[in-house]
Amino acid sequence: MSNKKIWFITGASRGMGVDFAKAVLAAGHAVVASGRDKDAVSKALGHSNDLLAVKLDVTRRADAEAAVRAAVDRFGRIDVLVNNAASFYAGYFEELTPEQIERQLATSVTRTVLPVMRKQRLGHIISISSSAGLVGFEFCTAYAASKFGLEGWMESLHAEVAPFGITTTIVNPGFFRTELLTEQSTNYAEPSIEDYDQRRAKQLEFWKGQNDQQAGDPAKLARALIIIANQEPPSRRFIAGADAIATAEQKVADLKAQIDANRDLSTSLAFERAPAA
Repeated sequence: MSNKKIWFITGASRGMGVDFAKAVLAAGHAVVASGRDKDAVSKALGHSNDLLAVKLDVTRRADAEAAVRAAVDRFGRIDVLVNNAASFYAGYFEELTPEQIERQLATSVTRTVLPVMRKQRLGHIISISSSAGLVGFEFCTAYAASKFGLEGWMESLHAEVAPFGITTTIVNPGFFRTELLTEQSTNYAEPSIEDYDQRRAKQLEFWKGQNDQQAGDPAKLARALIIIANQEPPSRRFIAGADAIATAEQKVADLKAQIDANRDLSTSLAFERAPAA
């Protein structure tokens, strides 16, 4: 395969990451599949000469350095990085601990991959955001903060690395039938404030009820990512799913309404011009 690429995929031991890795392998590319449990990655994906399973906790710099080194030693380069590893800390902001919020935010291996891509003068960074990276939702303060942060980071990173031949893509999936809402991936804040009791119960019922009911097919999303990665140049943003498009379009409409509501006030804030002499 003349256009064979080396993909580095985080969070590839279960959920959406497994679908990504399987689709990339099926398309004839090579995959460095990472997860906290290397054996779980191997079990999920099986054996292939084009597959390297590596241990990676994305919150640990030493893990990232070892995983990237192993990838380069095996395949010589990294063409596509998929920042997929994520967890879901759900709950009201006041009930989430600072430690839970910190863990929600610490999920990227990009710093360790960038030197490889800069040396190559080639690379593509795909980061999996969410509809919660476009719109904040009740009960999702920590998760939305991580995704809004990812959005700003990726948009700024694009400008910084484009001169090195590195492209970036933000993916905003809607509800896909992954393992994100399972007990293994979702961490709920401990109830501690009575004022939230009634609303918390409704939120818990909603989120737990969504598990395994999501309309989105992660295998189709995985194949779509390969299409995006083969574009010249790749799209800088991919809104994934009809529900995600509806959310994005509503966000655009809301922003336009907010701009128009205070347009005269907003445009009146410049210094007054000095009178002509």
